[in-house]
Amino acid sequence: MEFLRNLGDIGLFIHAMIDAIIFPIPALFSQLSLSVLTPERAIWLATIGFIGCILGTPIGYGIGKASGHLVLSKMLKKKWYDSATSLFKKHGEAAILVGAFTPIPFKIFTILSGCMNYPLWKLLSYAAIGRAFKFYTVGVLFYIYGRAAEHMVDHVLTIILLVAGALIGGIWFTIHTVKKRKKKQAEQQQAPAETEALDQDQVSAGGN
Repeated sequence: MEFLRNLGDIGLFIHAMIDAIIFPIPALFSQLSLSVLTPERAIWLATIGFIGCILGTPIGYGIGKASGHLVLSKMLKKKWYDSATSLFKKHGEAAILVGAFTPIPFKIFTILSGCMNYPLWKLLSYAAIGRAFKFYTVGVLFYIYGRAAEHMVDHVLTIILLVAGALIGGIWFTIHTVKKRKKKQAEQQQAPAETEALDQDQVSAGGN
């Protein structure tokens, strides 16, 4: 971490990239350190972190494709790994979005996406939304409040991320519920038609 801080903007870029690949410490810590030193550059620093994360995402995804189960089993306890896998299978989109907002190292979600053969374009899309919100929330706080944001960022960021996560989860759950209901209605409408066709076939067979 000290080495990355000493590299300045490049260090933040590298940290954000490897945060999506293998590094255990979230890039938020590098962003905070550099934003405290130069609050007037906070938006630029957020942009650097965001770009680094997006560029690292396909690499983490590739690791997941190649040997993700082995990597994650080394990183996580078995019960956590089983739980994360089950959650991702059921709620892939919501898991990525909420994960992108939280302080959890993003590599878990990029690697797990590769393991589950989740579409890369979807991963990048949801990652871009979540990570942009997170990086730029910190950037805007420092740009507006200067160094004073250092003492408020944890509290404000936690509230914002919780609200955003709950909102995203609620929207996703609503959409998912509506889709399931429509699918069920379509199946119910299809069943009588199939039964009627079967009856007609039986009548025709009996007449013959």
